Amino acid sequence: MNFDFETSRLVVTELTADGAVSDRTGLLLEIPEILTPVVVAYLPPHFSGICSSQDAEAWLDRMYSESHLLLVTARVDKTPVGFLFVHVGQERDAHIGFLLRESHWGQGLASELLRGFIDEVRESRTLRTLIGGVSLENTQSQRLFEKLDFSKRIDSQMDTLFYEIALEKSDV
Repeated sequence: MNFDFETSRLVVTELTADGAVSDRTGLLLEIPEILTPVVVAYLPPHFSGICSSQDAEAWLDRMYSESHLLLVTARVDKTPVGFLFVHVGQERDAHIGFLLRESHWGQGLASELLRGFIDEVRESRTLRTLIGGVSLENTQSQRLFEKLDFSKRIDSQMDTLFYEIALEKSDV
């Protein structure tokens, strides 16, 4: 299952532990620049404290073991903009997460990224449902999921809201 896709401003490429990244050293230097305290404020603790290439290498290894890891780059200058995480569970349901470099906030890129991903997996029929978890404090991501027609799930936890979108038409 490969999730590579492009939008008008973004190129999204799946990274793999055994795959060749054209500039792995460059990526390891970029990761601490992307995973700043502001960017990871609402994310699990293992996203915090990534301050060196060695930290970035350990973080990458963990991400590879937990999910499909997609690198988001700007189409124009190939700058790493962020990441999209896809953990495929049973029955083709996938938990997704994303983060963008702070300098790229407020430009509609998160919406473009998720809309492009939804369109890609809907067309390829690789997934049935997408589920996104959002911190109660992260109102921007909550609004983004709602704008993209995700529905709030009833089983939300005390500190996290879950949103989901069905990608296949039901037969009902």
